[in-house]
Amino acid sequence: MIKIPLIKRITELALILTMLFFYQIIFAQIPKNIKNQSEFLVAKDENGDFYTIQEAINKALNTDNENVLILIRAGVYKEKLVIPKSNHHISIIGENKENTIITFDDYSSKIDTVSNETINTFTSYTLLVESDNVSLKGVTIQNSTCNQGQAVALHVNGNHFFITDSKIIGCQDTLFTGRENSSQFYLDCYIEGTTDFIFGPATAVFKNCTIKSKKNSYITAASTPKNKPFGYVFFNCNLISDGNATKVFLGRPWRPFAKTVFIKCQLGNHIVPEGWNAWEDERFPDKSKTAFYAEYKNRGEGAKTSERVKWSNQLSKKELKKYTLKSIFQDLNNWNISK
Repeated sequence: MIKIPLIKRITELALILTMLFFYQIIFAQIPKNIKNQSEFLVAKDENGDFYTIQEAINKALNTDNENVLILIRAGVYKEKLVIPKSNHHISIIGENKENTIITFDDYSSKIDTVSNETINTFTSYTLLVESDNVSLKGVTIQNSTCNQGQAVALHVNGNHFFITDSKIIGCQDTLFTGRENSSQFYLDCYIEGTTDFIFGPATAVFKNCTIKSKKNSYITAASTPKNKPFGYVFFNCNLISDGNATKVFLGRPWRPFAKTVFIKCQLGNHIVPEGWNAWEDERFPDKSKTAFYAEYKNRGEGAKTSERVKWSNQLSKKELKKYTLKSIFQDLNNWNISK
């Protein structure tokens, strides 16, 4: 029998207790009337249940318990991950977002070496979430490809998606909020990219997030369906840039009825005075008449509204009242968001 040094045992116990504390925070967001949970540990050495995250996900989907916790030790995991549709509530918690890194390097037009098929925007992901009721904390999700076209880091189709204290890193099309009936909540996250790096049709709230632009381009490209009252809503976010980005738009409409609102955010001087771009084309020549872009009491050099495009909006106090988590996610059942 191999004897494990006492200090190592104490360290491992402290790590597990810390992760379980975070687990309780995340699972406070989901219903209480569910079965007991299953727990799995992923590590780069022999101390885990699995060496890869996908192995743990696959095992989780075969458990009888509805509630599944996957703990990930620090390390770089080069994996192209899929969380397929299931009836489980899956929570993935990394040791910390700085050192628990999930990365891959696919991009649009690349030839997949296994299938020999051409990868497109929607298959270029590092992590694809198809299942409902998925939560993540303490991880970095990265697409390491840059300047080779669309390269998605995180692609979310599932409903009731919650991520906190994490990083989502890429260049063009970093985050795809991919399904119109999906509601997603990003809390205390860091998101960076170049062009349209937050895009898609889902209803998504970004609260206390840092949004970093890496080149002159557009932050958001919502494609909100006409029948949806909310698209993207940013609360108290900090919009920053590196030295390569000095002229950045808050957003442009991928589809005619795009909706994006920034509320009490800090806007750096890289945000252009006009704020928004209509992205009109032959198919949709009048997007400025149908898209809804608005702001409320933003701060910083990029928040000056005197030169904003005339078709954008500044919310009144009365209009602001409908921008609550309860109102934005009013169509959801069995998803308790307390923050």
